[in-house]
Amino acid sequence: MIVFFGPAGSGKSTQGQLLADKMGWSWISSGNLLRESQDAEIKELLAAGHLVPLEKFGTLFAEAIKNSDKSRVILDGFPRKLEQVQWLKTHKDDLGREIQLAVVIDIPRDELIKRMLERGRADDTEEAIEKRLEIYHQEIDPILDNLVQENVPLIHVDGVGAMEEVHQRVLTEVSAHHLE
Repeated sequence: MIVFFGPAGSGKSTQGQLLADKMGWSWISSGNLLRESQDAEIKELLAAGHLVPLEKFGTLFAEAIKNSDKSRVILDGFPRKLEQVQWLKTHKDDLGREIQLAVVIDIPRDELIKRMLERGRADDTEEAIEKRLEIYHQEIDPILDNLVQENVPLIHVDGVGAMEEVHQRVLTEVSAHHLE
């Protein structure tokens, strides 16, 4: 499994999808899995604005991974908490896969704020964006530290530039880790 990380507005989902399409791999988005779920309990939790418990989400997630007939799977939006990394490690035999590479799309703070403000969404105020970035780093930094401690290769890709430029950087880095 390859895990993509990056704050909202970094282009991580786009880059994950492009890589999956280019390489013939599966792209699994935790957000899409939840939104597309037919599970009544998940729908109810989401409608009420609640988080789906890890064990409930884990079942859905494991099914998506097991149903993938592709050689590699790119994860987008999972793991987002350290306990989720532990869940992936604990269930690697059941999943038939383990994390082989983590890709972090790096964007300077000012560029990220600019991108998000340009989207024109009502909830994209500079203050709200700053708060989301703070939460992102509180959640993701311990995960990245843990992956490094577990000897999972971690690559940082400059996310500034045209989509194709960034994609080429991602391809170069992934190819250097012989995951073709």
